[in-house]
Amino acid sequence: MKMDSEQVLDSIFLSYNKILKRFQLLGLTTKYRKEITHKDLRKAIEVMLKKHPTCRWRSEKVKSRKYFILAEGYAWLTQVYFQKEKFLIDADVDFFEDRIKQYEELLKIEHNENWWNEDMNIKQLCNYFNRKENTVRKAIKKMCDNGFEQYKFLVDGKVLISSKGVEWICKNVFKQKYLELLEQYKMELTELYIKADYPYDYFFGRN
Repeated sequence: MKMDSEQVLDSIFLSYNKILKRFQLLGLTTKYRKEITHKDLRKAIEVMLKKHPTCRWRSEKVKSRKYFILAEGYAWLTQVYFQKEKFLIDADVDFFEDRIKQYEELLKIEHNENWWNEDMNIKQLCNYFNRKENTVRKAIKKMCDNGFEQYKFLVDGKVLISSKGVEWICKNVFKQKYLELLEQYKMELTELYIKADYPYDYFFGRN
């Protein structure tokens, strides 16, 4: 049975009011266990856009003078912003890892996480993570305390962290950097998804 045009559009993007109705059906609430209001939703979307501007999850206002949220953005709101089981950064990372897996399976692409190929010294780590030296040294200590001291070694009397160590620090300490890498890769997959004629944000121009 074919879906009518409204059902098709709802599978691609949603109005704010329809999102709120779905939240009610799902029993989603604020962190204070109160019903999610239009104001709560607008605040959540502001956070979403600030954290993930490249994902293009909200449409521009068109003839209807309304915004619409891409289905993937709606999924982020339910699985990340309004969930209560994890820290926001951890839920965000899990969300992008899951989306990447879905894209790769759909597009039949082998997983490629080839982001950490070089050993780095303290100065390079500071630049890579945009952190001060003291903060980076604390991250290295945490890595060693967790049983990965083999990733740290000395060369000419200077501390060097192996590529595996850089990966560990990225995924377990400076998670925002890891999230940025995930988002960048997710959008590369998204562009392939669009080229394969799957619907994404270009539908926003047809409201």
